[in-house]
Amino acid sequence: MSNTALRDLIVELQNAHAGERAAGHAYAGHWRSVSDPAERAHIQKIEKEEWHHRDLVRGLLEQLNAEPRPLREAVFLAIGKTIGVLCHIGGWFIPMYGAGRLESHNIIEYERAAEYASLSGHHEMIDCILGMADVEREHELFFREKVTGHSLLRIFPMWKTTPVRTRAYAVR
Repeated sequence: MSNTALRDLIVELQNAHAGERAAGHAYAGHWRSVSDPAERAHIQKIEKEEWHHRDLVRGLLEQLNAEPRPLREAVFLAIGKTIGVLCHIGGWFIPMYGAGRLESHNIIEYERAAEYASLSGHHEMIDCILGMADVEREHELFFREKVTGHSLLRIFPMWKTTPVRTRAYAVR
């Protein structure tokens, strides 16, 4: 069991907890900014899943006797609320594109957290963490499909596809 891996796991989960807060508030603004009922409903679903992830991450932190970082929480609250407002003035493409890029990073962060869980001996957390990565992958795919073929992709390059998990997090 590695103390460095445990510290890295805690930091990754603290980052995810604050990030899910930002995402929840951003998506609350995002779904209110779209006019298509199907898009609106799907983004509402994504918002709910982000809040659920926040609850799950909080539970994982509690299992590790760790707390969210208050300053990071406050900063990400401000970021999420700001993005939520900007969705109303950013047109359709920018919020869709930005959400997809961010979701692709979230996949990587959760997979990294799963690796830290494995390295630190917290194998009981791996399925939960990778489950959240899988949901983030679904979110990324939704936004990728929405912006594919849009003319603004000539200016904003499509983000890289996050490969499906190839690492095995074996019990050691």
